[in-house]
Amino acid sequence: MSATTILENIRSLFTPDASEHLDSIENAFVEGTLKQPVRPMSDQELARAIREFRSAPVSDWTLARLSERFVAASRPRED
Repeated sequence: MSATTILENIRSLFTPDASEHLDSIENAFVEGTLKQPVRPMSDQELARAIREFRSAPVSDWTLARLSERFVAASRPRED
């Protein structure tokens, strides 16, 4: 499934005022500044990322922070 399709599915879970965030993330995937993670985030990682995403205004910092989460999720977990 493409990043755009995933974002469209996620978009339906948010109120319309989150559209600017989702547009920014979609653009970052298209431009190649965000990459899909190698492994999916855990439920806790995803919940934390969504809380941060919804509470912060769109900015370069919030996109960078989300990108860091994707990078961290792509690393193998140490059990």
